[in-house]
Amino acid sequence: MINIALPKGRLGEKVYSLLANVGYKCSAYDSSSRKLIFRDEQNGVSYFWVKPTDVAVYVERGAADVGVVGKDIIEDVSPDVYELADLNMGKCAMCVAAKSDWYDDTSRPLRVATKFVNVAKKYYAELGRDIEVIKLNGSIELAPILDMSDVIVDIVETGTTLKENNLKVFARIFDISARLVANKAAYKFKNDEILQLADKLSAEVER
Repeated sequence: MINIALPKGRLGEKVYSLLANVGYKCSAYDSSSRKLIFRDEQNGVSYFWVKPTDVAVYVERGAADVGVVGKDIIEDVSPDVYELADLNMGKCAMCVAAKSDWYDDTSRPLRVATKFVNVAKKYYAELGRDIEVIKLNGSIELAPILDMSDVIVDIVETGTTLKENNLKVFARIFDISARLVANKAAYKFKNDEILQLADKLSAEVER
């Protein structure tokens, strides 16, 4: 039995379809059900859906053998897991954005609003720039508009929200996509099964 943690929402549904296509269909799965766990003993697979930011925790702690998590979360949380494959889904980028007329006043610490605190700290540490982090959980774009921050570090997909609020991207930190990750102990004891799953997914993605 391989236990797989998937993120709730559209991405998780897309990943499940991908897994089903390569032989990991779960006969018990019903997308309209509010159940959280679905098992298929005959096919040797168990799925459960969790909040996207929690997938890495379930995998790291062994509740799941493998899971699918965004590169943004991997970079920010640094979970103790193995990253096995890029699923080429949920593509976007981690960026620095600010008001269109912003310029960096290096005489003082840069005020950075973000929910990705560790990503921001690492990025600016590498640049040698002193920062003041303002931790937010939503509507990050408001911070520079209301002059609460100089810049934001956030995920940018289409850039539409930025443009509509007179903000623009000043730096692209890294690209983001969904990644297959594995629990380290499970990778050791279920190595053949997990590698087979990873190889099948990679081959399907590359088709």
